Amino acid sequence: MTAPRHGRRIAAAIGTLSIAALTVSACSATGDQAEGGGSDDPIVIGISLPLTGDFSEPGKGVERGYEAWRDIVNENGGLLGRQVELKILDDQSNADRVVSDYESLIAQDGVDLVFGPFSTRLVVPSARVAQEYGMLFVEPAGAAEEVFTQGFDNLFYAAPAIANDHYNNLADYLLALPDDQRPATAAVAAMDDPFAQGTAYGLRDKLEEAGVEILVDEVYPPNTTDFSTIAAKIAQSDADIVIGGTQYQDAVNLIIALQQLNYQPELAAFSTAPTNPEFAAAIGGATEGILAPTGYSPKSQFPSNIEFVEKYTEVHGNPPSEDEANAYTTGQVVAAAVEAVGCAEQGECQQELIDWLRDNSVETVVGELSWDETGKPTGAHLIQQWIDGEILIVLPEDVKEAEFLYPKPTW
Repeated sequence: MTAPRHGRRIAAAIGTLSIAALTVSACSATGDQAEGGGSDDPIVIGISLPLTGDFSEPGKGVERGYEAWRDIVNENGGLLGRQVELKILDDQSNADRVVSDYESLIAQDGVDLVFGPFSTRLVVPSARVAQEYGMLFVEPAGAAEEVFTQGFDNLFYAAPAIANDHYNNLADYLLALPDDQRPATAAVAAMDDPFAQGTAYGLRDKLEEAGVEILVDEVYPPNTTDFSTIAAKIAQSDADIVIGGTQYQDAVNLIIALQQLNYQPELAAFSTAPTNPEFAAAIGGATEGILAPTGYSPKSQFPSNIEFVEKYTEVHGNPPSEDEANAYTTGQVVAAAVEAVGCAEQGECQQELIDWLRDNSVETVVGELSWDETGKPTGAHLIQQWIDGEILIVLPEDVKEAEFLYPKPTW
């Protein structure tokens, strides 16, 4: 960051947006007319999401989060006094489709702003389209390291940490254990997906560097449903711990296959899936001790999170999960820039929004976010564990809700 942060932080809590909306737009052509539309015209945000295909489960969660953000923003007066509309297309979990979707949204539909899709595999090509058009690109789910080595100058990841750093708190805990308690061996299975592999390999590499032997290291295609062969390799290895670089359904299928073979690891960590509301039912309730990194807890007391959880739960009957929260955070980050700069249209406004985020931090439902020059967030993830039928924060120590169970109980 090149500019000082003192006094420049802005809270993106949605409850304050109606006050900020009274600010006169710095991009307005007249007192009543903003660039690209009248003061009563809605701000249209273009989004492509994987609502079908391999990433449809988390994609629908992101959609729910975006819609919750829109509804709460509009209830509080909109952005710059204008209502917000979302134009959402289904990219079918296809990288070619996501490119054509953002081309259409920006060039043909003329949306004012864009939000990112789900999955690193879709974020990279869509961010490239947004950069070609000079558009700000805040995204909720492109956490793999490769996202931040493409040279994007318009991209910001709306979460506390990238994939390779998700398990840092867990690695630190395990490696600080006495030698006779530390795991000696590990088995790894990861989807052929940059995010899934990033989460698993970040932990794998840290443990391996400290002397933990990797007995199994398998990669499988995203559409894999039969995990009998991989589960057999893991079970036969009798590795102390198992690490799954997973999305949702693949994690469920792998865990069930491991349970059927009566493999009992001392630690089981699976990215993303254990935080899904359907996870416990999907694996027959045998969740005790399963771990996952998360950038979000619905119990956190950040002011905007309290409102988000309350209103989301009213609509859906359950609190939001991480996918919904990261989408909501994306909205908060963009809203903070829009309100601070005073515009929300294609053109020079977009560079002003980008520049503002480069030099400022934003308060969100996942805490305060700031970014380096690549758009990489500068925070860390929490570690959650299933304990007595609940998924609770166990690491780091200063924010834990329960004691870390290690070794894990049998499943």
